[in-house]
Amino acid sequence: MKRDLWQNDEEYMSYVGELLEKPEVKRLADYTQHHFSTRLEHCIAVSYESYLIAKRFHLDARATARAGLLHDLFYYDWRVTKFDRGTHAWIHPRIAVRNAEKLTTLTTKEKDIIIKHMWGATTCPPKYAEGYIVTLVDKQLATEEYSRHLSLKLLSSLKQVLGFAKVSE
Repeated sequence: MKRDLWQNDEEYMSYVGELLEKPEVKRLADYTQHHFSTRLEHCIAVSYESYLIAKRFHLDARATARAGLLHDLFYYDWRVTKFDRGTHAWIHPRIAVRNAEKLTTLTTKEKDIIIKHMWGATTCPPKYAEGYIVTLVDKQLATEEYSRHLSLKLLSSLKQVLGFAKVSE
């Protein structure tokens, strides 16, 4: 699976390796993202998948990899924390940019990719092709991650129903 290959991809690691060593990025491993992945695992997967697509289309693979990794650089449980002045979809990209700027210098393109990665849930589309890539890969992986949770929940429910049916016969 491509998601397991990122560590051996020298070009990819040249773009994100230093960021992955930062305690602030490593800390994302402490947060569950979509039931079956940590936020760090999710960010790496979005970053690497997006990087591969950008590279294939001769786009800015570096900006795509870096912004993909940093797109969810926030430290709260998004299912619990609520905001008075906006939704998580609008606020967390801005928090991620602010946190990322404490770690590294972001290009204009990287900022735009991070800020607009929630397009669809927010109204402002990305300015760059790389932003559309990160946005779409993020949605696709989030859907896969959450669908796995729903599938297991459904399977558990079916087992209970079938098990109950056997007992009542």
